[in-house]
Amino acid sequence: MTDNLDQDMIRKAVDLAVAEKGTDPANMPIAAVVVRDGKVLATGVNRTAQDCDATAHAEIVALRGAGQAAGEMRIEGATLYTTLQPCGMCTMASIWAGVSRIVYGAGRDDVHGMYFEDRHLSTFDFVADAFKDDLTLEGGVLVEACAPLYYGPDDDPPEEVQGND
Repeated sequence: MTDNLDQDMIRKAVDLAVAEKGTDPANMPIAAVVVRDGKVLATGVNRTAQDCDATAHAEIVALRGAGQAAGEMRIEGATLYTTLQPCGMCTMASIWAGVSRIVYGAGRDDVHGMYFEDRHLSTFDFVADAFKDDLTLEGGVLVEACAPLYYGPDDDPPEEVQGND
């Protein structure tokens, strides 16, 4: 169930994405916020191109910062908020970190398929395969603010920005 904190944190992620990356979908304006006990532990934006690092997704950057803030890799009880449904790598990193909830804005049906694995693996498949019953995922929070940051399902993005197809 979405509450005011969920909406506030997704709005914070949207604002961070726009401030750091702008609104051009080619710049991958993805942002994430990690919260525990009502306190923001860390934020992150997609830095794959800037860092020449395929693992520098916004969620991973935020999880790294949250671990540093907490002083340990496990951030049990935390919620990861992100503007776009996390990929499998980010979901598995959340599981390893002990995150309890993932809340996201735009989902795979709201954006172009380039943002997800071309084998059509779903984040939810990763959770089921990991037999993880203490992680919940909730999508569609402020989707109307998140989805316009990305290429839409019917858009024809330039080939040079299509990393997953």
